[in-house]
Amino acid sequence: MEPAVSLAVCALLFLLWVRVKGLEFVLIHQRWVFVCLFLLPLSLIFDIYYYVRAWVVFKLSSAPRLHGQRVRDIQKQVREWKEQGSKTFMCTGRPGWLTVSLRVGKYKKTHKNIMINLMDILEVDTKKQIVRVEPLVTMGQVTALLTSIGWTLPVLPELDDLTVGGLIMGTGIESSSHKYGLFQHICTAYELVLADGSFVRCTPSENSDLFYAVPWSCGTLGFLVAAEIRIIPAKKYVKLRFEPVRGLEAICDKFSHESQQRENHFVEGLLYSLDEAVIMTGVMTDEAEPSKLNSIGNYYKPWFFKHVENYLKTNREGLEYIPLRHYYHRHTRSIFWELQDIIPFGNNPVFRYLFGWMVPPKISLLKLTQGETLRKLYEQHHVVQDMLVPMKCLPQALHTFHNDIHVYPIWLCPFNLPSQPGLVHPKGDEEELYVDIGAYGEPRVKHFEARFCMRQLEKFVRSVHGFQMLYADCYMNREEFWEMFDGSLYHKLREQLGCQDAFPEVYDKICKAARH
Repeated sequence: MEPAVSLAVCALLFLLWVRVKGLEFVLIHQRWVFVCLFLLPLSLIFDIYYYVRAWVVFKLSSAPRLHGQRVRDIQKQVREWKEQGSKTFMCTGRPGWLTVSLRVGKYKKTHKNIMINLMDILEVDTKKQIVRVEPLVTMGQVTALLTSIGWTLPVLPELDDLTVGGLIMGTGIESSSHKYGLFQHICTAYELVLADGSFVRCTPSENSDLFYAVPWSCGTLGFLVAAEIRIIPAKKYVKLRFEPVRGLEAICDKFSHESQQRENHFVEGLLYSLDEAVIMTGVMTDEAEPSKLNSIGNYYKPWFFKHVENYLKTNREGLEYIPLRHYYHRHTRSIFWELQDIIPFGNNPVFRYLFGWMVPPKISLLKLTQGETLRKLYEQHHVVQDMLVPMKCLPQALHTFHNDIHVYPIWLCPFNLPSQPGLVHPKGDEEELYVDIGAYGEPRVKHFEARFCMRQLEKFVRSVHGFQMLYADCYMNREEFWEMFDGSLYHKLREQLGCQDAFPEVYDKICKAARH
């Protein structure tokens, strides 16, 4: 009874404090209090509910039976929109705060919302090595199911709450992408409801133009209702090597070299300053040395990026065996390193042991409760960007990031970009090795001004034929945007499929210059 009384007293004192200071003050200046007392427990409840729901649905095999009816319901909504005169653009009815993107989609208030309740794994075919899923299936759901039966996705992007639909309509990457490409490159088929309410299935050999145009289109060609994705056999552990490297030239040379070694299943770099990094390479294995086993995903363990930094501080190489699912979600608990700005003491051993089992707060709930003032502060004083540049331009790119925004750590993830039609492809006719440079945090450059600094960075990325991930704030004008992305196939299909009156152009949907 005493713990309950203590908790009630704490809650009462907190409410009195909020009453005196004001809710907005607390949310901005002492956000960790609100996150720890409210968002962490609420996030845990959400996770338990969705885990139990997914388990029950899969065990009862109800998803495949209900899928057809749910798709027909989407078709019915689209046809009703047409019958009512197609007065506004359409978009999915999923609330904007539920997405992992930090951008707030104001178009949800003005567009026709089509309700899409598709969040289940439909089928796992181990003979064909394919998993068929609905668009709102999360990476957490996928790993929980597939690893339990000995399979995995070739590219399994990091955060638990990332959805298949978001990774296809946007993009996704992981440390295995140097072998398999981006998330779109492991997909073998898409099923969509188009602007006229018709259903279509597309593959590299059937409706191939649409198949290649869908990735990065942000839902502006149709509504994704299912996808088929390649799976590969999984092993129990990742044998992960840690190597600290100093000097920018040595870092780039080592990272590029390891990214070209096909025997590496995973390659990743964490850059802690312009001339200090840890390069990690991993292979899947079923055997592990017990003394080197590290279950990094356990709630009481140090945050992964802090654990990696210790190898740099002690200037030693390391070898660890990490359970596969723990490896896939190694940055989830700390949301890469973003959580240190929200809960500054989150990596403290006392906090981890007492409350780490509730971490992380769901990004969607953080968005929902941040308020307009905090959102504007984040926009002006915080950077969340992933820029994709050719590997040969990595030294120049890191100098540019250092000078324009000066955010550390920086995430480095290599990927192979095949020469295929669509919005994103190499400049030449052959596949090319690229690298994702991820910058997440508070810029330390003097007199940082978000719009000016990000436009400088976007200009550099365009100059080396790179690409900006579209979940983040984009400051380009229309001409600059279509200089970065190849819109030839995309615009052709929008005209053929009657999308001009049904969906906004991707630029108008995601770029700040179009939305303000």
